[in-house]
Amino acid sequence: VQLQASGGGLVQAGGSLRLSCEASGRTFSRYTMGWFRQAPGKERELVAQINSGGYTKYADFVKGRFTISADSGKKAAALQMNSLKPEDTAVYYCASTEGVRVTLTRQNVDYWGQGTQVTVSS
Repeated sequence: VQLQASGGGLVQAGGSLRLSCEASGRTFSRYTMGWFRQAPGKERELVAQINSGGYTKYADFVKGRFTISADSGKKAAALQMNSLKPEDTAVYYCASTEGVRVTLTRQNVDYWGQGTQVTVSS
């Protein structure tokens, strides 16, 4: 499985960005896809996830601002990020698992996409 991430960039505080992640190669009818982020000097942390049943989960620090969605036909997921804050600045990584996971963790992710930089200026 290959995950191709796109989107990201530089935006002012309060602005919006959209990240996309598309899976190719061997794919699965049951899966969980999500986004992690890693800021300099910090550990990689889960931002949001969605599974093949459409169930979503968000980190508290993005609730009400970010929305994750999936296109099951394309095996793709998108992360709409609104009301961005400088503290959202990080490299964002797309992730996927074979099968459904209650919560994605760095340890249970099966596949990682390349990181994409999100920078929010104050």
